[in-house]
Parts: sequence; structure tokens; C-alpha cells
Amino acid sequence: MSKPEILVAAKLWPPYMEALRAAYVVHDRLHQTDPVAFAAAAPRIRAIAASGESKVPRGLMDQLPALEVISVFGVGYDGVDVAAARERGVPVTHTPDVLTDDVADMGLALLLAVARRIPQADRFVRAGQWPGGPAPLGRKVSGARLGIVGLGRIGQAIARRAEGFGMSIAYTARREKPATAYRYYPTSQALAAEVDFLMVITPGGDATRGLINAQVLTALGPKGYLINVARGSVVDQAALIHALEQGQIAGAALDVFEDEPNVPPALAARDDVVLTPHVASATWQTRRAMADLAFGNLQAHFAGQPLLTPVPQ
Repeated sequence: MSKPEILVAAKLWPPYMEALRAAYVVHDRLHQTDPVAFAAAAPRIRAIAASGESKVPRGLMDQLPALEVISVFGVGYDGVDVAAARERGVPVTHTPDVLTDDVADMGLALLLAVARRIPQADRFVRAGQWPGGPAPLGRKVSGARLGIVGLGRIGQAIARRAEGFGMSIAYTARREKPATAYRYYPTSQALAAEVDFLMVITPGGDATRGLINAQVLTALGPKGYLINVARGSVVDQAALIHALEQGQIAGAALDVFEDEPNVPPALAARDDVVLTPHVASATWQTRRAMADLAFGNLQAHFAGQPLLTPVPQ
């Protein structure tokens, strides 16, 4: 029996690619690199293997008449036109849960890094500046007020970790979650006005694009810090740069950006900003678990078995 043919829609983790190549005929980003060859292969392509940052629009699906399933290597799937997929009866899967701990850990790590100025202190020591006097003081974290934008799996995991620092926790989300003991605010702006640290971990997509805007940042105030481990699209990046330049907030820690991997020089040059290259889930253990789950969804589909983790209806 011939192997199913699949389209890889983004650069994927190498060990995952090895598993895909062993099981399938893989067309690696052929739609981007060779349109003629892609047009020839398109009628035979039965699945798309995507990443959380992949763009899988309606137009791409229109070119794949045999498409049966889309497997996303990541918890986020905002780059996939899920509505278009459902119109075609094409299920979309993702990899929830397995990266919750790592992203929550990274959220707290970034919060600590920007508040306690850990990257700046590292540079201070390496540059030999310590003999000239102490490094600038940081901001205390324990006992501070944390606001979480989005209280899903990862948001709740962040909250549990923050409880260990004695932080008071509040949140905003699409709807109130009465089962939690945390205080609810109906908007991000209302939440920002009441906290010291604003942690963004809401899904991306059109519904949350620019959610953290100039008004939210103004409400956060000159002693407040923004941390984003969600999607770059959720924060109005120009408004954030302006707020930092004007001293409207105290600092920011960002793992995601509007136009990755391009980071504005206006952010990179600032001493009150901590930047990481979208690595919140980037540990060997979690990447392996994500790959196993994304691959398992494809295997389940082609074996005629129930999908492991379809996206919510």
C-alpha cells in the first residue's frame, strides 16, 4: 500500500519531520517553494502538518481536493481557517495540555526576569561593571498583584504558580469562571488598572487582535509590567513601544511578536524590556510530547480511529 501524501505547511521540529518522512510522502512547504510542483502534487495530498504559527487559509485548502485532516503541532491554531475546514468536513487537531506546564513556567520566568532585572544583571556582571558599584534595584514580586488575560488551561497553571509567590490574582476572560477563587474583571482595561503585572495568555486570532491597546497600557500605569506569552497579535506593538518610550508602563517581557522573527529595534534597544524568541514551550520533553501527539492524530486518522485531540467545536 502506498504511503499517504501530506503537505508540511511550516518548518517543523526535526525529529517530528523524521517521523513524518518515515510514515508518509512529505511535500515540505512545496506550496511556498515550487508552485508548479505543488500544483502537480496537490490532488494527491490528504493531510496538512502545520505548526502553531502556520497559515492555512481557505485558498490553500481550495487547492487540495483530497484534503482529509489538518494536524497542528501546537496548542494555538489561529492561523488555520477552521471554519473553511469544517465546511469541507476536514477535522483540525492540535496539541493541548502537553505544553501547559512549560508555557506557565516561562510566563513566571519572564515576570521574574523583567521585575528583578535578571538579564540586565547578567550583562552587568559580564561587562565587569560590578566592581564599580551595585546594579540598579529591581521590583519585588512576592505579594504583588497579578492580572491574567485569559484563564484557560495555561492561565490557570500560571495562577497556581503565582499563588506560591503570595501574589493576589485577578483575571479577565470571555466569560467569568465561578469555579475559581480569583477576582474577575469584564475587560482587560479594568483588570490592568488594578494590577502590578499583566500576563497575557489568551488565544490569538481576529477576536483578540490588538486587545492590549493604548488604553489598556495607560491603565496598567507607570509602575506596571506587561508579560506576553500568548500571540504577538494580541498586543498592539506600536502602542506598546509608545507606552515604553513615554514611561507609561515600567517594562515588558515578550516571548511573541507581531511579525516573527522580526523584532522592532525600538524594543530590542530598551533596557526595560526582556525578549525571548517564542520559546515558551521549547524544552526537549515538551517538544517530544507535542510531536508524539501531532503525529498520533495523523496516524489515528489514517487508521480510521478517533482523533486524539480535535479542536473544540
